[in-house]
Amino acid sequence: MADKIIPRWEWRTFGKEFPAFAETLKKYGEPSVKRSEEHYILSRASDENIKIREDLVDIKSLKNVKDGLEQWDPIFKEGFPIDQGKLTSLFKVFNVPVPELKRSTYVYEQFLDEVIVPNSQLEVVYVKKVRYIYSINGCAVELAETEFNGKPFQTACVEHIDPAVVMATVNELGLQGQENINYIKAMKKSVGM
Repeated sequence: MADKIIPRWEWRTFGKEFPAFAETLKKYGEPSVKRSEEHYILSRASDENIKIREDLVDIKSLKNVKDGLEQWDPIFKEGFPIDQGKLTSLFKVFNVPVPELKRSTYVYEQFLDEVIVPNSQLEVVYVKKVRYIYSINGCAVELAETEFNGKPFQTACVEHIDPAVVMATVNELGLQGQENINYIKAMKKSVGM
C-alpha cells in the first residue's frame, strides 16, 4: 500500500526580489536547485492549483486555511494521453461546462490547443521556475526565480505539516509581515484575471 500523503501547510509570498531573505539563507548552507517549465491553467470560476509538468496534469485543492496559512491537498494526477472521462473530471475542478470533446483521448498539445485555449473561461500561463530549496527546522524553504508568460517574479516559501513550525520559521527568516499569496492568486493578478 502506498504511503498516505500528508498535506503540508504553506506560507508563500511574491515580489520583485527579496535581498534580505536571500542573504539570510546563505547561513543555512547550499540549497538543492530544481528547474522546471510548466503550464498552469487558470479558471475564472475556480482557484484550484492546476498545472501540467513533465507531461502530467497535477491538481492541488485548497483544503484548509488557518492563521493565514494554506493547506493544499493533491487530488488529481494523470498522464497523457488523457481520455474523455478524465477530462470531464478535470472540468469539474475548473468549475466550467465541459466543451464538446471530438476525440476519445487527447495528447498534451491537443489538450491545450483544442480543449483549453479556445475556452474563454480558462487561461494558460507558461511558467518557468528555478527553485533554491533549503531544509530549515524540518521545513522546505525556498527562494525561487519565476516567470509568468515571461514576466519575472521572485517567490519565498515555507512548508511543513505543522502550521506552528511554518510560522516560527517564517519569523526566524524575517519574512513576517509579508502577505501570504499562493501561485494562483499571483498568476491571476499578473495576467489581469
